[in-house]
Amino acid sequence: MNIAINDTRVISSIQKEFNSVFPYLKLEFFSMPKQFNCDFSKKMLKSNSKSLAECRKVHSVGEITIQPLMTVQSLEQIFLVEYGLGVQVFRKSGSVWLETTVTDSWTLAEQNSQGEALSKLVS
Repeated sequence: MNIAINDTRVISSIQKEFNSVFPYLKLEFFSMPKQFNCDFSKKMLKSNSKSLAECRKVHSVGEITIQPLMTVQSLEQIFLVEYGLGVQVFRKSGSVWLETTVTDSWTLAEQNSQGEALSKLVS
């Protein structure tokens, strides 16, 4: 899957594209912390109605190629380094969404499969 990145894109459209391939995962966008290695907090969460221009200081244009075998960590790094976007991947677990920070080394496919399995257990 390729996702186009430019200032006119709205967060919700990127989330829908991502979620169409990984239905048990979601991307959340955050404003950038003052410290590069700082964790994101809920108060930094960006509304999904915002444009990318409203969420970043680096205004690069391009495409992100997202593959099932890439790790969560590498996907988040591409968004950050290449496009100045702070994103976090969340995995569905029943009716709640869990941040994947502890399992960032897992592939997107592994995360999605785990989310599917956990959601079926709760159903």
